[in-house]
Amino acid sequence: MIKPLRAVAAAALLTVAAYAVSQDFRDGHPDTYTVKRGDTLWDIAGRFLKRPWLWPEIWQANPQIRNPHLIYPGDVISLAYLDRVAVQPGPRTEAPVTGVPLADVEPFLKNLRVVDSFEQLPHVVGLEEDRLRATGGQVVYVKGLDNAQPGTRYAVVRPTFRYGRIDRTQCCDIFTKADLDFRGGRIAGTNLDAVAGVDPLWSSMLVPRKGSEILGYELMQQGVGTISRGAVGGIEAATLVMDGFGREIRVGDRLVPVEAQPYDLQFFPHPPKAQFDYGRARVIAVTDMLTAGGPRDVVALSVGARDGVDNGTVFSAWRMGQTAADTVKVGGERDPTSVGRAHRVRLPDEFSGHLMVFRTFDKVSYALVMDGIRPTRVGYELKHPDAAY
Repeated sequence: MIKPLRAVAAAALLTVAAYAVSQDFRDGHPDTYTVKRGDTLWDIAGRFLKRPWLWPEIWQANPQIRNPHLIYPGDVISLAYLDRVAVQPGPRTEAPVTGVPLADVEPFLKNLRVVDSFEQLPHVVGLEEDRLRATGGQVVYVKGLDNAQPGTRYAVVRPTFRYGRIDRTQCCDIFTKADLDFRGGRIAGTNLDAVAGVDPLWSSMLVPRKGSEILGYELMQQGVGTISRGAVGGIEAATLVMDGFGREIRVGDRLVPVEAQPYDLQFFPHPPKAQFDYGRARVIAVTDMLTAGGPRDVVALSVGARDGVDNGTVFSAWRMGQTAADTVKVGGERDPTSVGRAHRVRLPDEFSGHLMVFRTFDKVSYALVMDGIRPTRVGYELKHPDAAY
């Protein structure tokens, strides 16, 4: 009797699971869908599911898909639960679809990284013919690569921003973003608070800072080159021949080894592993923008691998609720400039959109804005993708 009971229990669980998944489907979905070139897992799930980050639920109805991470154009996906339809794999002549459009994030995967420090890295000490700038195909001379072997590949990088966090004992941490010059020095007047959501009216209620930390330095890749000669024969600098493309190189630029595959090529949406304390996880920068971005824009987040964030983590972004002066009173109105704390009202946070992490560092990560009903701005709060408020 044990085996039949187990079989019945297993069937019941599958039925319950299928019913639960079916509740997440949008009305009017077809029985099947044929994967097309240019699709992403998010696109497919977003087309049929109310919550795109639950894309693995679709594969529960498709046991014929042996590896749900490898879905190809031409594959026919079953979206039926009661009358299972026959599903045939596609021709497998193209690359599998990914979680996000790689074309939108590839420049950030290849050209940006965040490090804890950069002062110790080898640096460009001179350029061919004493030039002020070097370009593709030219030679640069590097200090700090005494043991470099000919043929070794290095990327030339330059500090662009410094991200920081100021601890507070109540409400919200303050995150900062400072512009750096080409040698990594802070440009005066650019150390801006990255938490626009902290209402100035709260300032009197915030306990003074406990401490601060550097979240990391963003380095932008300027180009890639190959060592042609090490620091030998009394020469104190290694010779690096730059590839025929890239940005201009300056004295003071830093070097890091070229990694064979420094980033993932597949991104699979999933909720965060844990909920962060309010004010701890924020949007701290919008790449190539001033303070706001929309779908397919890249943003920097104040949390990373040490916080349990990995590639594919999905957040919802929220504008922090402001405090409104309640000027209404019997027989008239209060002067809004003199309204005390007792007559100030905290308003709800406002949903902006969903973000998915595609590259993670220790304390900072990059995410792509996947969808939204309003622009996502610097300072917005990060919550679970299913957060109701």
